[in-house]
Amino acid sequence: MKNIAVVGTGYVGLVTGVCLADLGHHVICIDVDEEKVSHMGKGYSPIYEPQLEGLMKKNIEEGRLTFTTNHAWGIPNMDVIFLAVGTPQQQDGSADLTYVQRAVNDIAQHINRDVIVVNKSTVPVGTNESIQQYFNQHVGELGRVDVVSNPEFLREGSAVYDMFHGDRIIIGAENEGAALLVEELYRRLKLPVVKTDIRSAEMIKYASNAFLATKISFINEISSICEKVGANIEDVAYGMGKDRRIGTQFLQAGIGYGGSCFPKDTNALVQIAGNVEHKFDLLESVIHVNNRQQVLLVKKAKERFGSLHGKRVAMLGLAFKPKTDDIREAASIVVANELIQEGAYVTAYDPIAMPNASKVLNVEFANSTAEALQDADAALIITEWDEFKQLPLSTFSEQMRVPMVFDGRNCYTLEAIQESYLEYHSIGRPVIGEVDLHKFEYTQNYLSEHG
Repeated sequence: MKNIAVVGTGYVGLVTGVCLADLGHHVICIDVDEEKVSHMGKGYSPIYEPQLEGLMKKNIEEGRLTFTTNHAWGIPNMDVIFLAVGTPQQQDGSADLTYVQRAVNDIAQHINRDVIVVNKSTVPVGTNESIQQYFNQHVGELGRVDVVSNPEFLREGSAVYDMFHGDRIIIGAENEGAALLVEELYRRLKLPVVKTDIRSAEMIKYASNAFLATKISFINEISSICEKVGANIEDVAYGMGKDRRIGTQFLQAGIGYGGSCFPKDTNALVQIAGNVEHKFDLLESVIHVNNRQQVLLVKKAKERFGSLHGKRVAMLGLAFKPKTDDIREAASIVVANELIQEGAYVTAYDPIAMPNASKVLNVEFANSTAEALQDADAALIITEWDEFKQLPLSTFSEQMRVPMVFDGRNCYTLEAIQESYLEYHSIGRPVIGEVDLHKFEYTQNYLSEHG
């Protein structure tokens, strides 16, 4: 078992640190936010992630996991130091390495022995070589530093599961001994290990996310054609997925991808390609399709009503995916802003993500699904939470003024919808039901005139 420091406690750093502690290592997690560190030290997770908080408390109580803001206490005498800070997107689409550079400088100042620095931050190809050169120049004779690239493949909402049950572990290193030591850290997981040079490891991360984003945009393009030719995208995707060369994952039509990884990494890879004078036409199209897909529900609603001005619209779901409170690059942000621009009154509900959403969205927030739907002219399903998927369809017709649903995640079967009293628009499937809008407009006008 090793002594490990983890610099950065976002999704990647915190999950990595907690899970390594649960594997038996002694882990110190370092972050500059004093309030955040204080809460984590008491076993409270700053992010919503299933299973994480329970593992935090367990390993704190058993003495394998601690938190600090003090690099001078957390860095010296470590066997391995994990670098897990954010690399946000800059305006030109490239990765901002400010936090990486700052963390590397902090680490270099406090190294006092031979150590392996494992970079889990997603960085452009060649970055880890630059980090190695920096350590070579600034650590001197205090200790030898070997930099290893160990990209993460954690999905928000299932990050703990992915850590323990991943498809593979990628280790990029120039020093075979350093690669073997990092492999040993994960030995108890019994997962396949792929060892490469550092640059290939960096590229594997970007290429993997870009490929998955491509599958999503591809199936969304097919869904648009299905709507025009009268096919059902779910049958099409199922038939495609039975081909083992294609597979079923990431073939669910919807309103596009979001989150902290796919948008950032696809844009960054386009920039990386541009830096070596390669125009990545395919990936540029993937990004374009996704941007267009995120406004699809608003387009459908506007075409159906003619105008959304003055309409009451319920948004169900704000997180970019279920089982997370993360709204970074979420479709909900684009949808809400488009609805407001069209003059609609928006009421939103999400089981988990409303505190984060309230910081960036200027909409009314409801305390429940039923409250969000109350007297709505249209309901837009943005995130496929189980709470929405298991909702009795009668709730829509009972609560809404106009029982019209625009489902961006295909949460319901068409067979179930056919037995309801809804007009239902989904992605890549036929429209079910038809509401007489003139009837509802007449009712509204009558009530306005007679009270």
